[in-house]
Amino acid sequence: MISKDPLQRVLYIDLSRRRFNIENRPELFEKYIGGSGVAAALLHEECPTGADPLGPDNPVIFAVGPLVGLFPMASKTVTMFKSPHTGNLGESHAGGRSAVSIRMAGYGAIVIRGASDIPVSLSITNNNVRFHDARALWGMDTSAAGRVARKGGGTPGTRSIMRIGPAGENLVTYSCVVTETYRHFGRLGLGAVFGSKKLKSIAVSGSRTLPVTDRKFYKSAYDSVLARLLNTPSLKKYHDLGTAVNVLPLSSKKALPTCNLQRTSFEYADRISGENLAMNFLGRRLACAHCPISCIHLAALRTPYEDESYFYKTTFISYDYELIYSLGSMLGIGDPGGMLKLLDVVETVGVDAMSAGVTLAWCTEAFERGLISEKETMGIRPAWGDWQACEKLLRRIVTQPNDFYRALARGAEHAASVYGGDDFALTFGKNEMPGYHTGYGSHLNFLTGARHSHLDSAGYSYDQKSDVPDMDPDTLAEKLFEEESYRQILSSIVICFFARSVYDYSTITSLLNVAGFDFSEQDLRDLGRRILRHKYDFKFREGFSLDDVRIPKRILKTVSPHGYLKKEILKKGVAAYRKLLLDVTP
Repeated sequence: MISKDPLQRVLYIDLSRRRFNIENRPELFEKYIGGSGVAAALLHEECPTGADPLGPDNPVIFAVGPLVGLFPMASKTVTMFKSPHTGNLGESHAGGRSAVSIRMAGYGAIVIRGASDIPVSLSITNNNVRFHDARALWGMDTSAAGRVARKGGGTPGTRSIMRIGPAGENLVTYSCVVTETYRHFGRLGLGAVFGSKKLKSIAVSGSRTLPVTDRKFYKSAYDSVLARLLNTPSLKKYHDLGTAVNVLPLSSKKALPTCNLQRTSFEYADRISGENLAMNFLGRRLACAHCPISCIHLAALRTPYEDESYFYKTTFISYDYELIYSLGSMLGIGDPGGMLKLLDVVETVGVDAMSAGVTLAWCTEAFERGLISEKETMGIRPAWGDWQACEKLLRRIVTQPNDFYRALARGAEHAASVYGGDDFALTFGKNEMPGYHTGYGSHLNFLTGARHSHLDSAGYSYDQKSDVPDMDPDTLAEKLFEEESYRQILSSIVICFFARSVYDYSTITSLLNVAGFDFSEQDLRDLGRRILRHKYDFKFREGFSLDDVRIPKRILKTVSPHGYLKKEILKKGVAAYRKLLLDVTP
Protein backbone atom coordinates (compact mmCIF):
# COMPACT_ATOMS: atom_id res chain seq x y z
CA MET A 1 0.00 0.00 0.00
CA ILE A 2 1.02 3.61 -0.55
CA SER A 3 1.93 5.06 2.81
CA LYS A 4 -0.04 8.01 4.09
CA ASP A 5 1.97 11.21 3.78
CA PRO A 6 3.12 11.85 7.35
CA LEU A 7 3.84 15.52 6.77
CA GLN A 8 0.52 17.16 5.90
CA ARG A 9 2.38 20.39 6.46
CA VAL A 10 1.38 23.98 5.76
CA LEU A 11 4.09 26.52 5.02
CA TYR A 12 3.22 30.01 6.27
CA ILE A 13 5.17 32.93 4.76
CA ASP A 14 4.94 36.49 6.10
CA LEU A 15 6.11 38.98 3.48
CA SER A 16 5.81 41.93 5.83
CA ARG A 17 8.25 40.48 8.38
CA ARG A 18 10.33 38.32 6.03
CA ARG A 19 9.60 35.28 8.17
CA PHE A 20 8.18 31.80 7.70
CA ASN A 21 7.05 28.87 9.80
CA ILE A 22 5.82 25.35 9.16
CA GLU A 23 2.85 23.78 10.92
CA ASN A 24 1.54 20.23 10.84
CA ARG A 25 -2.19 20.42 10.05
CA PRO A 26 -3.35 16.80 9.81
CA GLU A 27 -6.92 17.73 10.79
CA LEU A 28 -7.26 19.87 7.65
CA PHE A 29 -6.12 17.17 5.25
CA GLU A 30 -8.00 14.36 6.96
CA LYS A 31 -11.22 16.38 6.71
CA TYR A 32 -10.82 18.06 3.31
CA ILE A 33 -8.19 15.84 1.54
CA GLY A 34 -6.19 18.68 -0.07
CA GLY A 35 -6.48 21.06 -3.02
CA SER A 36 -9.74 23.02 -3.15
CA GLY A 37 -11.05 21.58 0.10
CA VAL A 38 -8.01 22.56 2.15
CA ALA A 39 -7.58 25.87 0.31
CA ALA A 40 -11.20 26.89 1.02
CA ALA A 41 -10.77 26.09 4.73
CA LEU A 42 -7.54 28.10 4.88
CA LEU A 43 -9.16 31.02 3.04
CA HIS A 44 -11.86 31.22 5.71
CA GLU A 45 -9.16 31.12 8.38
CA GLU A 46 -6.82 33.66 6.83
CA CYS A 47 -8.96 36.25 5.04
CA PRO A 48 -10.86 38.70 7.29
CA THR A 49 -14.41 39.64 6.31
CA GLY A 50 -14.38 42.66 4.01
CA ALA A 51 -10.64 42.53 3.42
CA ASP A 52 -9.29 44.73 0.65
CA PRO A 53 -8.34 42.31 -2.17
CA LEU A 54 -5.30 44.48 -2.87
CA GLY A 55 -4.40 44.92 0.77
CA PRO A 56 -1.98 42.98 2.98
CA ASP A 57 -4.80 41.07 4.73
CA ASN A 58 -5.68 39.17 1.56
CA PRO A 59 -3.82 35.83 1.64
CA VAL A 60 -2.54 33.80 -1.27
CA ILE A 61 -3.06 30.08 -0.70
CA PHE A 62 -1.62 27.25 -2.78
CA ALA A 63 -2.72 23.65 -2.13
CA VAL A 64 -2.04 20.27 -3.72
CA GLY A 65 -3.47 16.79 -3.26
CA PRO A 66 -2.40 13.36 -1.96
CA LEU A 67 -2.25 11.75 -5.43
CA VAL A 68 0.14 14.36 -6.86
CA GLY A 69 3.36 12.69 -7.92
CA LEU A 70 1.85 9.23 -7.58
CA PHE A 71 -0.74 8.90 -10.34
CA PRO A 72 -0.97 10.28 -13.87
CA MET A 73 -2.80 13.58 -14.44
CA ALA A 74 -2.73 14.38 -10.72
CA SER A 75 -0.87 17.46 -11.86
CA LYS A 76 -2.68 20.62 -10.78
CA THR A 77 -2.17 23.21 -8.07
CA VAL A 78 -5.14 25.10 -6.66
CA THR A 79 -4.79 28.67 -5.48
CA MET A 80 -7.36 30.70 -3.52
CA PHE A 81 -7.53 34.37 -2.56
CA LYS A 82 -10.07 37.16 -2.48
CA SER A 83 -10.49 38.26 -6.08
CA PRO A 84 -9.74 41.91 -6.92
CA HIS A 85 -11.79 41.38 -10.08
CA THR A 86 -15.07 40.24 -8.50
CA GLY A 87 -14.66 41.13 -4.83
CA ASN A 88 -15.36 37.60 -3.63
CA LEU A 89 -13.97 34.10 -4.17
CA GLY A 90 -10.80 33.94 -6.21
CA GLU A 91 -9.83 30.44 -7.29
CA SER A 92 -7.56 29.34 -10.09
CA HIS A 93 -5.93 26.05 -11.10
CA ALA A 94 -2.66 25.61 -12.98
CA GLY A 95 -0.80 22.68 -14.45
CA GLY A 96 2.88 22.55 -15.26
CA ARG A 97 5.25 21.45 -12.48
CA SER A 98 4.01 23.53 -9.54
CA ALA A 99 2.04 20.71 -7.87
CA VAL A 100 4.89 18.19 -8.02
CA SER A 101 7.41 20.82 -6.88
CA ILE A 102 5.31 21.82 -3.85
CA ARG A 103 4.77 18.16 -2.96
CA MET A 104 8.46 17.30 -3.29
CA ALA A 105 9.35 20.28 -1.13
CA GLY A 106 7.26 18.59 1.55
CA TYR A 107 4.14 20.74 1.70
CA GLY A 108 0.44 20.15 1.23
CA ALA A 109 -0.29 23.88 1.23
CA ILE A 110 1.45 27.26 1.25
CA VAL A 111 -0.08 30.41 2.78
CA ILE A 112 1.40 33.81 1.90
CA ARG A 113 0.48 36.66 4.23
CA GLY A 114 1.18 40.38 4.37
CA ALA A 115 2.94 42.55 1.80
CA SER A 116 6.52 43.56 1.13
CA ASP A 117 7.66 47.19 1.10
CA ILE A 118 9.92 46.53 -1.91
CA PRO A 119 9.65 44.06 -4.80
CA VAL A 120 10.60 40.60 -3.59
CA SER A 121 11.01 37.07 -4.95
CA LEU A 122 10.79 33.85 -2.95
CA SER A 123 12.79 30.63 -3.17
CA ILE A 124 11.07 27.72 -1.41
CA THR A 125 12.95 24.48 -0.79
CA ASN A 126 12.57 21.48 1.52
CA ASN A 127 12.67 23.28 4.85
CA ASN A 128 13.66 26.80 3.93
CA VAL A 129 12.35 30.02 2.39
CA ARG A 130 14.68 32.70 1.07
CA PHE A 131 13.60 36.29 0.39
CA HIS A 132 15.35 38.02 -2.53
CA ASP A 133 15.37 41.69 -3.46
CA ALA A 134 13.49 41.81 -6.80
CA ARG A 135 13.71 45.51 -7.57
CA ALA A 136 15.84 44.72 -10.63
CA LEU A 137 13.09 42.38 -11.91
CA TRP A 138 10.22 44.83 -11.40
CA GLY A 139 9.00 45.96 -14.80
CA MET A 140 10.20 42.82 -16.61
CA ASP A 141 7.72 40.86 -18.69
CA THR A 142 6.94 37.27 -17.75
CA SER A 143 9.48 35.79 -20.16
CA ALA A 144 12.39 37.87 -18.91
CA ALA A 145 11.43 37.35 -15.27
CA GLY A 146 11.30 33.60 -15.86
CA ARG A 147 14.76 33.56 -17.43
CA VAL A 148 16.22 35.41 -14.45
CA ALA A 149 14.45 33.18 -11.92
CA ARG A 150 15.78 30.05 -13.62
CA LYS A 151 19.32 31.17 -12.81
CA GLY A 152 18.55 31.16 -9.10
CA GLY A 153 19.07 27.45 -8.51
CA GLY A 154 16.94 24.37 -8.17
CA THR A 155 16.90 21.31 -10.36
CA PRO A 156 15.48 21.83 -13.87
CA GLY A 157 12.54 19.53 -14.48
CA THR A 158 11.46 19.49 -10.82
CA ARG A 159 11.61 23.21 -10.06
CA SER A 160 8.55 25.42 -10.59
CA ILE A 161 8.72 29.14 -11.28
CA MET A 162 5.67 31.38 -10.86
CA ARG A 163 5.85 35.06 -11.80
CA ILE A 164 3.87 38.11 -12.84
CA GLY A 165 4.35 40.59 -15.66
CA PRO A 166 3.67 44.34 -15.92
CA ALA A 167 -0.11 43.79 -15.76
CA GLY A 168 0.14 42.31 -12.27
CA GLU A 169 2.55 45.01 -11.13
CA ASN A 170 0.08 47.67 -12.34
CA LEU A 171 -2.84 45.90 -10.61
CA VAL A 172 -4.93 45.03 -13.67
CA THR A 173 -7.70 43.14 -11.87
CA TYR A 174 -7.64 40.24 -14.33
CA SER A 175 -3.87 39.83 -14.46
CA CYS A 176 -2.53 36.31 -14.09
CA VAL A 177 0.45 34.41 -12.69
CA VAL A 178 2.49 32.48 -15.26
CA THR A 179 3.96 29.20 -14.06
CA GLU A 180 6.82 27.53 -15.93
CA THR A 181 6.15 28.62 -19.50
CA TYR A 182 2.72 28.45 -21.12
CA ARG A 183 0.77 27.51 -17.93
CA HIS A 184 -1.15 30.01 -15.82
CA PHE A 185 -3.13 30.72 -12.71
CA GLY A 186 -5.31 32.60 -15.13
CA ARG A 187 -8.66 33.75 -13.90
CA LEU A 188 -9.86 36.21 -11.26
CA GLY A 189 -6.73 38.28 -10.76
CA LEU A 190 -4.08 36.44 -8.78
CA GLY A 191 -1.47 38.50 -10.66
CA ALA A 192 -2.86 41.72 -9.18
CA VAL A 193 -2.75 40.20 -5.68
CA PHE A 194 0.92 39.32 -6.27
CA GLY A 195 1.49 42.87 -7.51
CA SER A 196 -0.18 44.42 -4.46
CA LYS A 197 2.18 42.38 -2.26
CA LYS A 198 5.20 43.41 -4.36
CA LEU A 199 5.71 39.70 -4.99
CA LYS A 200 7.36 39.28 -8.39
CA SER A 201 8.07 35.56 -8.44
CA ILE A 202 8.20 32.30 -6.51
CA ALA A 203 10.56 29.39 -7.23
CA VAL A 204 9.74 26.05 -5.60
CA SER A 205 11.92 22.95 -5.61
CA GLY A 206 12.41 19.94 -3.38
CA SER A 207 14.12 16.60 -3.14
CA ARG A 208 11.66 14.69 -1.03
CA THR A 209 10.59 11.27 -2.31
CA LEU A 210 7.10 9.80 -2.07
CA PRO A 211 7.48 6.38 -0.43
CA VAL A 212 5.51 3.30 -1.51
CA THR A 213 5.16 0.45 0.97
CA ASP A 214 3.49 -2.06 -1.35
CA ARG A 215 5.13 -1.62 -4.74
CA LYS A 216 3.23 -4.45 -6.39
CA PHE A 217 -0.17 -3.07 -5.43
CA TYR A 218 0.83 0.45 -6.37
CA LYS A 219 2.11 -0.67 -9.78
CA SER A 220 -1.13 -2.53 -10.47
CA ALA A 221 -3.27 0.49 -9.59
CA TYR A 222 -1.03 2.84 -11.57
CA ASP A 223 -1.02 0.64 -14.68
CA SER A 224 -4.80 0.32 -14.57
CA VAL A 225 -5.35 4.09 -14.42
CA LEU A 226 -2.75 4.78 -17.11
CA ALA A 227 -4.27 2.23 -19.49
CA ARG A 228 -7.72 3.74 -19.08
CA LEU A 229 -6.39 7.24 -19.71
CA LEU A 230 -4.56 6.18 -22.86
CA ASN A 231 -7.71 4.54 -24.21
CA THR A 232 -10.08 7.44 -23.57
CA PRO A 233 -11.16 8.89 -26.96
CA SER A 234 -11.56 12.48 -25.72
CA LEU A 235 -8.00 12.50 -24.39
CA LYS A 236 -6.61 11.22 -27.69
CA LYS A 237 -8.44 14.08 -29.37
CA TYR A 238 -6.78 16.57 -27.06
CA HIS A 239 -3.38 15.00 -27.73
CA ASP A 240 -3.83 15.30 -31.49
CA LEU A 241 -5.30 18.79 -31.90
CA GLY A 242 -5.72 20.09 -28.37
CA THR A 243 -8.88 21.85 -27.21
CA ALA A 244 -8.66 23.92 -30.40
CA VAL A 245 -10.48 20.98 -31.98
CA ASN A 246 -13.68 22.63 -30.65
CA VAL A 247 -13.53 25.69 -32.92
CA LEU A 248 -15.11 24.24 -36.08
CA PRO A 249 -17.83 22.14 -34.40
CA LEU A 250 -19.00 25.05 -32.25
CA SER A 251 -19.02 27.42 -35.21
CA SER A 252 -21.00 24.94 -37.33
CA LYS A 253 -23.52 24.49 -34.49
CA LYS A 254 -23.83 28.28 -34.21
CA ALA A 255 -22.51 28.25 -30.66
CA LEU A 256 -19.17 30.06 -31.13
CA PRO A 257 -19.34 33.62 -29.69
CA THR A 258 -18.26 35.99 -32.45
CA CYS A 259 -17.82 39.78 -32.45
CA ASN A 260 -18.95 40.16 -28.83
CA LEU A 261 -21.68 37.55 -29.29
CA GLN A 262 -23.44 39.54 -31.98
CA ARG A 263 -23.12 36.32 -33.96
CA THR A 264 -22.49 32.65 -33.15
CA SER A 265 -20.60 31.43 -36.19
CA PHE A 266 -17.42 32.84 -37.65
CA GLU A 267 -16.77 33.04 -41.38
CA TYR A 268 -13.03 32.61 -40.74
CA ALA A 269 -13.34 29.77 -38.24
CA ASP A 270 -11.41 27.47 -40.57
CA ARG A 271 -8.40 29.82 -40.49
CA ILE A 272 -8.13 29.82 -36.68
CA SER A 273 -9.23 26.20 -36.23
CA GLY A 274 -7.18 23.55 -34.50
CA GLU A 275 -6.81 21.77 -37.81
CA ASN A 276 -5.34 24.77 -39.61
CA LEU A 277 -3.07 25.70 -36.72
CA ALA A 278 -1.77 22.12 -36.54
CA MET A 279 -1.18 21.97 -40.27
CA ASN A 280 0.59 25.32 -40.68
CA PHE A 281 1.85 26.50 -37.28
CA LEU A 282 2.26 23.64 -34.80
CA GLY A 283 5.83 23.54 -33.54
CA ARG A 284 5.66 21.13 -30.62
CA ARG A 285 3.49 19.64 -27.90
CA LEU A 286 4.09 19.74 -24.17
CA ALA A 287 2.64 17.99 -21.14
CA CYS A 288 2.18 18.95 -17.52
CA ALA A 289 4.21 16.91 -15.04
CA HIS A 290 3.12 13.27 -14.89
CA CYS A 291 0.65 13.59 -17.77
CA PRO A 292 0.68 11.21 -20.77
CA ILE A 293 -1.62 13.33 -22.96
CA SER A 294 0.42 16.41 -23.98
CA CYS A 295 -2.55 18.67 -24.68
CA ILE A 296 -0.39 21.84 -24.64
CA HIS A 297 0.06 22.89 -28.27
CA LEU A 298 2.66 25.47 -29.25
CA ALA A 299 2.59 27.38 -32.50
CA ALA A 300 5.94 28.28 -34.04
CA LEU A 301 5.49 31.78 -35.41
CA ARG A 302 8.28 33.04 -37.69
CA THR A 303 8.66 36.80 -38.02
CA PRO A 304 11.40 38.46 -40.09
CA TYR A 305 14.05 40.60 -38.44
CA GLU A 306 14.00 44.21 -39.58
CA ASP A 307 16.09 44.81 -42.71
CA GLU A 308 16.82 41.10 -43.12
CA SER A 309 15.77 39.07 -46.14
CA TYR A 310 16.30 35.52 -44.94
CA PHE A 311 16.59 35.60 -41.15
CA TYR A 312 13.59 35.06 -38.91
CA LYS A 313 12.82 35.03 -35.21
CA THR A 314 10.82 31.97 -34.16
CA THR A 315 8.48 32.44 -31.20
CA PHE A 316 6.63 29.54 -29.58
CA ILE A 317 3.12 30.54 -28.56
CA SER A 318 0.69 28.39 -26.60
CA TYR A 319 -2.86 28.18 -27.95
CA ASP A 320 -6.05 26.44 -26.94
CA TYR A 321 -9.76 26.83 -27.53
CA GLU A 322 -10.43 29.51 -24.92
CA LEU A 323 -7.61 31.69 -26.22
CA ILE A 324 -8.75 31.26 -29.83
CA TYR A 325 -12.31 32.18 -28.86
CA SER A 326 -11.47 35.20 -26.72
CA LEU A 327 -8.69 36.66 -28.90
CA GLY A 328 -9.96 35.31 -32.21
CA SER A 329 -13.65 34.93 -32.97
CA MET A 330 -14.84 37.19 -30.12
CA LEU A 331 -12.81 40.02 -31.69
CA GLY A 332 -13.57 39.01 -35.28
CA ILE A 333 -9.90 38.18 -35.87
CA GLY A 334 -9.50 35.58 -38.60
CA ASP A 335 -5.82 36.10 -39.34
CA PRO A 336 -4.08 33.24 -37.50
CA GLY A 337 -0.70 34.97 -37.49
CA GLY A 338 -2.19 38.16 -36.05
CA MET A 339 -4.16 36.21 -33.47
CA LEU A 340 -1.01 34.38 -32.37
CA LYS A 341 0.86 37.67 -32.02
CA LEU A 342 -1.94 38.93 -29.79
CA LEU A 343 -1.73 35.73 -27.73
CA ASP A 344 1.98 36.34 -27.30
CA VAL A 345 1.34 39.85 -25.95
CA VAL A 346 -1.19 38.46 -23.47
CA GLU A 347 1.41 35.93 -22.34
CA THR A 348 4.26 38.38 -21.87
CA VAL A 349 2.32 41.16 -20.10
CA GLY A 350 0.54 38.57 -17.94
CA VAL A 351 -3.24 38.95 -18.26
CA ASP A 352 -6.07 36.43 -18.33
CA ALA A 353 -6.83 35.83 -22.00
CA MET A 354 -10.58 35.35 -21.57
CA SER A 355 -11.16 38.52 -19.54
CA ALA A 356 -8.83 40.49 -21.81
CA GLY A 357 -10.56 39.33 -25.01
CA VAL A 358 -14.10 39.91 -23.74
CA THR A 359 -13.14 43.35 -22.38
CA LEU A 360 -11.59 44.27 -25.74
CA ALA A 361 -14.76 43.02 -27.48
CA TRP A 362 -16.89 45.31 -25.30
CA CYS A 363 -14.51 48.19 -26.13
CA THR A 364 -14.77 47.51 -29.87
CA GLU A 365 -18.57 47.49 -29.83
CA ALA A 366 -18.71 50.55 -27.58
CA PHE A 367 -16.53 52.41 -30.11
CA GLU A 368 -18.67 51.15 -32.98
CA ARG A 369 -21.81 52.48 -31.22
CA GLY A 370 -20.25 55.84 -30.38
CA LEU A 371 -20.23 55.37 -26.60
CA ILE A 372 -16.49 56.05 -26.64
CA SER A 373 -14.34 57.92 -29.13
CA GLU A 374 -10.73 58.44 -30.07
CA LYS A 375 -10.56 60.87 -27.17
CA GLU A 376 -10.90 57.97 -24.72
CA THR A 377 -8.81 55.52 -26.76
CA MET A 378 -6.11 58.15 -27.39
CA GLY A 379 -6.26 57.86 -31.16
CA ILE A 380 -6.83 54.11 -31.53
CA ARG A 381 -9.81 53.04 -33.67
CA PRO A 382 -10.95 49.57 -32.55
CA ALA A 383 -12.56 47.48 -35.29
CA TRP A 384 -13.55 43.84 -35.70
CA GLY A 385 -10.66 41.83 -37.06
CA ASP A 386 -8.03 44.50 -36.37
CA TRP A 387 -5.51 42.68 -34.19
CA GLN A 388 -3.01 45.55 -34.34
CA ALA A 389 -5.54 47.89 -32.72
CA CYS A 390 -6.27 45.25 -30.10
CA GLU A 391 -2.56 44.96 -29.32
CA LYS A 392 -2.27 48.72 -28.84
CA LEU A 393 -5.36 48.77 -26.60
CA LEU A 394 -4.03 45.88 -24.54
CA ARG A 395 -0.66 47.50 -23.96
CA ARG A 396 -2.38 50.69 -22.80
CA ILE A 397 -4.63 48.70 -20.45
CA VAL A 398 -1.40 47.58 -18.79
CA THR A 399 0.11 51.09 -18.56
CA GLN A 400 -3.25 52.86 -17.89
CA PRO A 401 -2.41 56.36 -19.23
CA ASN A 402 -5.94 57.76 -18.66
CA ASP A 403 -9.25 57.10 -16.89
CA PHE A 404 -10.63 55.06 -19.79
CA TYR A 405 -7.78 52.56 -19.70
CA ARG A 406 -7.96 52.43 -15.91
CA ALA A 407 -11.62 51.43 -16.34
CA LEU A 408 -10.73 48.75 -18.90
CA ALA A 409 -8.12 47.44 -16.46
CA ARG A 410 -11.03 46.53 -14.17
CA GLY A 411 -12.93 44.55 -16.81
CA ALA A 412 -15.94 44.81 -19.10
CA GLU A 413 -18.63 45.22 -16.45
CA HIS A 414 -16.84 48.05 -14.68
CA ALA A 415 -16.06 49.83 -17.96
CA ALA A 416 -19.72 49.55 -18.98
CA SER A 417 -20.82 51.01 -15.63
CA VAL A 418 -18.79 54.12 -16.46
CA TYR A 419 -19.25 54.50 -20.22
CA GLY A 420 -22.52 52.65 -20.94
CA GLY A 421 -23.13 49.48 -22.91
CA ASP A 422 -24.19 47.30 -19.98
CA ASP A 423 -26.49 45.30 -22.27
CA PHE A 424 -23.50 43.97 -24.21
CA ALA A 425 -21.00 43.61 -21.34
CA LEU A 426 -20.67 39.83 -21.24
CA THR A 427 -19.86 39.06 -17.63
CA PHE A 428 -21.22 36.61 -15.06
CA GLY A 429 -20.59 37.38 -11.41
CA LYS A 430 -18.31 40.15 -12.81
CA ASN A 431 -16.14 37.51 -14.51
CA GLU A 432 -15.93 37.63 -18.31
CA MET A 433 -17.79 35.02 -20.35
CA PRO A 434 -16.19 31.72 -21.42
CA GLY A 435 -16.46 30.66 -25.06
CA TYR A 436 -19.78 28.81 -25.21
CA HIS A 437 -23.25 29.97 -26.29
CA THR A 438 -24.60 26.43 -26.44
CA GLY A 439 -27.86 26.88 -24.51
CA TYR A 440 -29.31 26.96 -21.03
CA GLY A 441 -26.70 24.65 -19.55
CA SER A 442 -23.74 26.86 -20.41
CA HIS A 443 -25.26 30.06 -19.13
CA LEU A 444 -26.78 28.58 -15.98
CA ASN A 445 -23.31 27.15 -15.36
CA PHE A 446 -21.73 30.63 -15.76
CA LEU A 447 -24.34 32.18 -13.46
CA THR A 448 -24.10 29.65 -10.62
CA GLY A 449 -20.57 28.21 -10.75
CA ALA A 450 -18.46 29.22 -7.77
CA ARG A 451 -15.82 30.62 -10.16
CA HIS A 452 -18.31 31.53 -12.94
CA SER A 453 -16.17 29.32 -15.17
CA HIS A 454 -17.19 26.82 -17.84
CA LEU A 455 -15.12 24.28 -15.91
CA ASP A 456 -17.26 24.58 -12.77
CA SER A 457 -20.01 22.26 -14.00
CA ALA A 458 -19.55 21.85 -17.78
CA GLY A 459 -23.03 23.03 -18.70
CA TYR A 460 -21.91 23.45 -22.31
CA SER A 461 -21.38 19.69 -22.50
CA TYR A 462 -24.90 19.01 -21.23
CA ASP A 463 -26.33 21.37 -23.88
CA GLN A 464 -24.61 19.46 -26.65
CA LYS A 465 -25.97 16.13 -25.41
CA SER A 466 -29.53 17.37 -25.02
CA ASP A 467 -32.11 17.84 -27.79
CA VAL A 468 -34.69 19.44 -25.51
CA PRO A 469 -34.76 23.21 -26.09
CA ASP A 470 -36.79 24.21 -23.00
CA MET A 471 -35.41 21.77 -20.46
CA ASP A 472 -36.78 21.67 -16.96
CA PRO A 473 -34.73 24.20 -14.94
CA ASP A 474 -34.97 22.12 -11.75
CA THR A 475 -33.53 19.07 -13.49
CA LEU A 476 -30.79 21.13 -15.13
CA ALA A 477 -29.87 22.83 -11.83
CA GLU A 478 -29.63 19.46 -10.10
CA LYS A 479 -27.39 18.10 -12.83
CA LEU A 480 -25.04 21.12 -12.67
CA PHE A 481 -25.00 21.08 -8.85
CA GLU A 482 -24.01 17.41 -8.69
CA GLU A 483 -21.34 17.88 -11.36
CA GLU A 484 -19.84 20.87 -9.59
CA SER A 485 -19.88 18.97 -6.29
CA TYR A 486 -18.04 16.06 -7.95
CA ARG A 487 -15.46 18.48 -9.33
CA GLN A 488 -14.71 19.67 -5.80
CA ILE A 489 -13.36 16.18 -5.13
CA LEU A 490 -11.34 16.17 -8.36
CA SER A 491 -9.83 19.54 -7.46
CA SER A 492 -9.10 18.37 -3.91
CA ILE A 493 -7.09 15.30 -4.87
CA VAL A 494 -6.02 17.31 -7.38
CA ILE A 495 -6.83 15.78 -10.82
CA CYS A 496 -6.98 17.49 -14.21
CA PHE A 497 -10.64 17.77 -15.20
CA PHE A 498 -9.83 16.26 -18.60
CA ALA A 499 -9.34 12.94 -16.76
CA ARG A 500 -12.74 13.01 -15.06
CA SER A 501 -14.16 10.05 -16.99
CA VAL A 502 -11.39 7.84 -15.59
CA TYR A 503 -11.25 9.22 -12.06
CA ASP A 504 -14.82 8.40 -11.11
CA TYR A 505 -15.99 8.08 -7.51
CA SER A 506 -15.19 4.36 -7.37
CA THR A 507 -11.63 4.85 -8.65
CA ILE A 508 -11.00 7.84 -6.39
CA THR A 509 -12.23 5.90 -3.35
CA SER A 510 -9.85 3.05 -4.12
CA LEU A 511 -6.82 5.28 -4.69
CA LEU A 512 -7.51 7.39 -1.60
CA ASN A 513 -7.93 4.28 0.52
CA VAL A 514 -4.54 2.93 -0.47
CA ALA A 515 -3.13 6.41 0.20
CA GLY A 516 -4.34 6.20 3.77
CA PHE A 517 -7.74 7.93 3.56
CA ASP A 518 -10.90 6.14 4.64
CA PHE A 519 -13.66 7.51 2.40
CA SER A 520 -16.59 5.65 0.92
CA GLU A 521 -18.18 6.80 -2.35
CA GLN A 522 -21.03 8.38 -0.38
CA ASP A 523 -18.54 10.10 1.90
CA LEU A 524 -16.94 11.70 -1.16
CA ARG A 525 -20.30 12.80 -2.58
CA ASP A 526 -21.20 14.45 0.72
CA LEU A 527 -17.77 16.04 1.05
CA GLY A 528 -17.95 17.51 -2.45
CA ARG A 529 -21.23 19.21 -1.59
CA ARG A 530 -19.81 20.55 1.68
CA ILE A 531 -16.71 21.96 -0.01
CA LEU A 532 -18.89 23.69 -2.60
CA ARG A 533 -21.08 25.14 0.16
CA HIS A 534 -17.94 26.23 2.03
CA LYS A 535 -16.74 28.14 -1.03
CA TYR A 536 -20.14 29.71 -1.50
CA ASP A 537 -20.26 30.72 2.15
CA PHE A 538 -17.15 32.82 1.45
CA LYS A 539 -18.86 34.36 -1.59
CA PHE A 540 -21.99 35.15 0.45
CA ARG A 541 -19.85 36.57 3.26
CA GLU A 542 -18.19 38.95 0.80
CA GLY A 543 -21.45 40.20 -0.68
CA PHE A 544 -22.33 37.86 -3.56
CA SER A 545 -25.97 36.81 -3.85
CA LEU A 546 -27.83 34.29 -5.99
CA ASP A 547 -31.10 36.11 -5.35
CA ASP A 548 -30.56 38.76 -8.00
CA VAL A 549 -27.79 37.66 -10.34
CA ARG A 550 -27.05 39.81 -13.37
CA ILE A 551 -28.05 38.07 -16.61
CA PRO A 552 -26.35 39.74 -19.60
CA LYS A 553 -29.01 40.91 -22.05
CA ARG A 554 -26.96 39.92 -25.09
CA ILE A 555 -27.25 36.18 -24.30
CA LEU A 556 -31.05 36.48 -24.57
CA LYS A 557 -30.97 38.33 -27.89
CA THR A 558 -28.55 36.09 -29.80
CA VAL A 559 -29.99 32.75 -30.84
CA SER A 560 -28.37 29.58 -29.47
CA PRO A 561 -28.57 26.01 -30.81
CA HIS A 562 -31.52 25.63 -28.41
CA GLY A 563 -33.24 28.74 -29.71
CA TYR A 564 -33.57 32.09 -27.97
CA LEU A 565 -32.99 31.70 -24.24
CA LYS A 566 -35.68 32.86 -21.85
CA LYS A 567 -34.74 34.90 -18.82
CA GLU A 568 -37.49 33.27 -16.73
CA ILE A 569 -36.04 29.78 -17.24
CA LEU A 570 -32.56 30.93 -16.28
CA LYS A 571 -33.87 32.64 -13.14
CA LYS A 572 -35.80 29.50 -12.15
CA GLY A 573 -32.64 27.47 -12.68
CA VAL A 574 -30.63 29.81 -10.45
CA ALA A 575 -33.32 29.60 -7.74
CA ALA A 576 -33.30 25.80 -7.92
CA TYR A 577 -29.50 25.74 -7.69
CA ARG A 578 -29.59 28.07 -4.69
CA LYS A 579 -32.03 25.79 -2.89
CA LEU A 580 -29.83 22.74 -3.50
CA LEU A 581 -26.82 24.65 -2.21
CA LEU A 582 -28.52 25.94 0.94
CA ASP A 583 -29.89 22.48 1.74
CA VAL A 584 -26.29 21.31 2.30
CA THR A 585 -25.21 21.27 5.93
CA PRO A 586 -21.95 23.28 6.14
